[in-house]
Amino acid sequence: MNAVQKKSWESQKMRAQAIDYSILFLVLFLVGFGLVILYSTSSYKGSLLHNDTAYWLKKQAFFAVIGIAGMMIISRLDYHIWKKKWWFIWAVYGGTIALLLLTFVIGAASHGSKRWLPLGPISFQPSELAKITLNLFLAAYISSRARQMRTGKGLLEPFLLVLPIVGIVGIENLSTCIILLAISFIMIFVATPLYKPFLGLIGIGVAGAVLLILTQRYRMQRITVWLDPASSDKGEQTMQGLYAIGSGGLFGKGLGQSMQKLGFLPEANNDMIFSVICEELGLFGALCVLALFFALLWRFMVIAINAPDLYGSMLVIGVIAHIGIQVFINIAVATNTMPNTGIPLPFISYGGSSLVFLLLEMGLVLSVSRYIKIKK
Repeated sequence: MNAVQKKSWESQKMRAQAIDYSILFLVLFLVGFGLVILYSTSSYKGSLLHNDTAYWLKKQAFFAVIGIAGMMIISRLDYHIWKKKWWFIWAVYGGTIALLLLTFVIGAASHGSKRWLPLGPISFQPSELAKITLNLFLAAYISSRARQMRTGKGLLEPFLLVLPIVGIVGIENLSTCIILLAISFIMIFVATPLYKPFLGLIGIGVAGAVLLILTQRYRMQRITVWLDPASSDKGEQTMQGLYAIGSGGLFGKGLGQSMQKLGFLPEANNDMIFSVICEELGLFGALCVLALFFALLWRFMVIAINAPDLYGSMLVIGVIAHIGIQVFINIAVATNTMPNTGIPLPFISYGGSSLVFLLLEMGLVLSVSRYIKIKK
């Protein structure tokens, strides 16, 4: 193949196609479904506290519009622009660290932790920005050092580079810290043929998690409550969530008919929203929601496998890790399979920062989907 033929082949390979409409449909459906369920779970509380049954629905819809607009803009861009200038990658990395540190100074406290930065009438959670920052940073770093990733030193370097962000987040938000570590672990694991070093890294990660748990008394209490929620005053949320799941039966009580959301189940519109889904839509509805997430992750996997280069593949793998882990943890907490921790259900739980950055990540995936190799 001569130089002209090679250049022609590369231009055809990277020619933009239409975005993956199956992913777009699934994302928009999940966002719409989330708004419906959010209204169902929050209308009673909204009427009591704000005299407005749609109070939380309006706020979430506002962020949904912003996120969808951002998603569509990013989907139309060539995803390589995020890697072409390394100063941009480092600027995002440094800016995220600065915002995380600023949270300790002027952040708004909630549930005993400072996690939000006030921005006028709304608040912003920098730890949500950290997820997409790590994805962009690791995808660019790994793809530019593919050969070095085959050595132990090359494997260790990206872990060391993400530690500042992960460590700062872990001070106030252990659950998000675990998600960031898991995203980093999966992206690096996929990028290298080595596997033995990961056994040691898992041991270090477990030791670090234990240390973080032991440094905060409330984290130890969560372990105790998880083992026996019925005998602890702190186990009310877990027990009410299990009551909601159990009372839903096969087909549920009907949309809007939940009893647990009427002041019995704490965080019904946020971390425990899956319990309300089970109560109102039953086992059948819960399985349908899981099927939607499975279909979305499967389409992501197709995009990652057929991406034209390692950078595009790593971007999508980071999103797979993020959403897959977050769905697993949220449902595991709702069913008391693991200790209670504050992780929202993607696209469905209330949270403006979470929804906006999730949709921006969807824009990255859709951008990669426009350049996948089409096998004839």
